[in-house]
Amino acid sequence: MSANFHHLAELFEELGLPPDPYAITAYIRNHSPLHSSIRLEEADFWSPSQAELLHQFILDDAEWVGMVDQLNLALRATQGLEPNAI
Repeated sequence: MSANFHHLAELFEELGLPPDPYAITAYIRNHSPLHSSIRLEEADFWSPSQAELLHQFILDDAEWVGMVDQLNLALRATQGLEPNAI
């Protein structure tokens, strides 16, 4: 398992989403590409609690910010992802 997937799996768990590679890949595919004018935590596919958690991670939690950045980049990509590539 790659380090990148491990980090996204942890973040997905924190967000209350399935952390397995196929679920992460499907989620990202279903919500990509996120337009550059939309802040990650303001995307309409997050629940209010997920949006608040992402907002807090971005503002004040250095431990999570790298994982949030990975998710942000993945959601803004225009090409499909493979489960073993994240």
